[in-house]
Amino acid sequence: MTIAPIRSPLQISWELLPDDYPLPDDPVDNIDQPLLAEALRESLDLAHQLPSQGFVSTNFGICTQVNDKFVIKAPDWVYIPRTESQRSRRRSYTPQREGDLPLIVMEFLSETEGGEYSVNPNYPYGKWYFYERILQVPYYCIFEPERGRLEVYRLIDGHYQMVKADELERYRIAPLNLDLGVWQGDAKGTLRARSQRNGYWLRWWDSEGHLLLWGAERIEQERQNTEQERQRADRLAEQLKALGIDPETIL
Repeated sequence: MTIAPIRSPLQISWELLPDDYPLPDDPVDNIDQPLLAEALRESLDLAHQLPSQGFVSTNFGICTQVNDKFVIKAPDWVYIPRTESQRSRRRSYTPQREGDLPLIVMEFLSETEGGEYSVNPNYPYGKWYFYERILQVPYYCIFEPERGRLEVYRLIDGHYQMVKADELERYRIAPLNLDLGVWQGDAKGTLRARSQRNGYWLRWWDSEGHLLLWGAERIEQERQNTEQERQRADRLAEQLKALGIDPETIL
């Protein structure tokens, strides 16, 4: 009788990646991914929702050692609440050693098979397995930009469980006191990633249901407010003139 080998438990250690360790140079799957990631970060930044010691990045290696082997995964978007290391040239980030574990990781699906659902328990491990079992990231989001389909998973008792959207099709990210959802339209260029893209985007909403705006949207909102103020002033001036009052004489 053949006896199946007993899998040894994972031995996880938080070791810094050596400076000479070769990092994978995988290409970005498509040009939309950097825009989607930057748009997520920009609205948080402009709304002062990024902690001063926090860290947000895209396609950046998150590193740990499992059973004495380095494991690196580079999520399409990652949010880390607090980092202790102030290294100016980061090649990777080691949680626990350099700061907090990631709070959120996101993967953007494309035509290229990226294994976002892979639960491969063997080295170098599937993404799902790595985020759930090794890093134990509280929130894992999988977004398909072409169809506008978003899935949000929350770590509960060591396993990811799908989060149910509210009536507005938004998902509560409780630690941020924000909602995450899908928005469709033309970005018309963000402040730091000027490029027009019409399609589905991931957006943030605050606890009162207000959309966190991109830089270009803020500028347009200010322009509209200024124009409305000018129109109100013009109407008031016409009313004063109709009463025989010179608006220039009123301070």
